[in-house]
Amino acid sequence: MTDVSQISEFGKILIFLITGIIMVCVIFFINRLLAPNNPNYEKLTSYECGEEPTGNAWLPFNSRFYVIALTFLLFDVEMVFIFPWATVFGSHEIIAQDARWGWFSLAEMFIFLGILIIGLVYVWCKGDLEWIKAKPVIPTTDVSIPSSFYEKLNLEQSKYTVKAFNLTNDEPEIEAVAETAGAAPPIRKPMFKPTFKKPSNE
Repeated sequence: MTDVSQISEFGKILIFLITGIIMVCVIFFINRLLAPNNPNYEKLTSYECGEEPTGNAWLPFNSRFYVIALTFLLFDVEMVFIFPWATVFGSHEIIAQDARWGWFSLAEMFIFLGILIIGLVYVWCKGDLEWIKAKPVIPTTDVSIPSSFYEKLNLEQSKYTVKAFNLTNDEPEIEAVAETAGAAPPIRKPMFKPTFKKPSNE
């Protein structure tokens, strides 16, 4: 009589996951016990690309870092597909079965690399690989508004001052002023007047 396994396939996966989690926790615990802990100013400062941090960390910085990082990540991940291709292309058993597999995989990889090279040339021509673009693109519009109007508007906006916040309301309310003066509060006019049009077919 054959023995039946008491653990199903899902049970084996569960045991594997629990063992992996326990091993990671044990490694972190051993690292905590054995690793020296000597924090100082140099170790606690933020680190980015080998440059020493200056000023406050909550400042805007060049967003092109993300563009260059994403471009690098895109092409880096795409190049991973070369490894399975090399495995298939270098397999003598597969090519011995049918010689067309070798030519097919070679043509397929040339097409794949051609798409990657076209994408790289496109990004290069757009200037996205440069940290600072030599020719900044200035947006233009077909608006006939003179630039002096924008300058005047900016000057008016810059004169605006924010009123200081005060917990005590020193200014009397409008209703209280109206009651003390013995007059009714002013009636506000509606901001817009709705109009209803009859359909043209009636």
